[in-house]
Amino acid sequence: MHDNQPRTSTQDTLPEVITRYLNAHRAHGADTAITAFTGRATVIDDGNTYEGTEAIAGWLDRSATEFTYTIRLTDARQTDATHYIATHHLEGNFPGGTIDLRYRFTLHGGLIERLVIEP
Repeated sequence: MHDNQPRTSTQDTLPEVITRYLNAHRAHGADTAITAFTGRATVIDDGNTYEGTEAIAGWLDRSATEFTYTIRLTDARQTDATHYIATHHLEGNFPGGTIDLRYRFTLHGGLIERLVIEP
């Protein structure tokens, strides 16, 4: 395998900080999830950008209560030393009822610096 080729992972092989965020987000644990982000982190979700831990904490609180859904990891890949993609299948009471979302993580200093969530 060449160094520039994506590496397939499972949640067990994702960095601890990503696993911590994913598990906390799934359990609606915003206080734990926010500890995975740098102070200058950015999250882009559903066309909105949240910059800094205060804005991200607000987004986490809203996303935990807006809809009821199940989430299942279907794929995880490391694309380079600091970038990971975790694909999830969601089913719930949101418009459409099901969706597959890619969570694109950029790490810096052992924490999440950027997270982009998109179909």
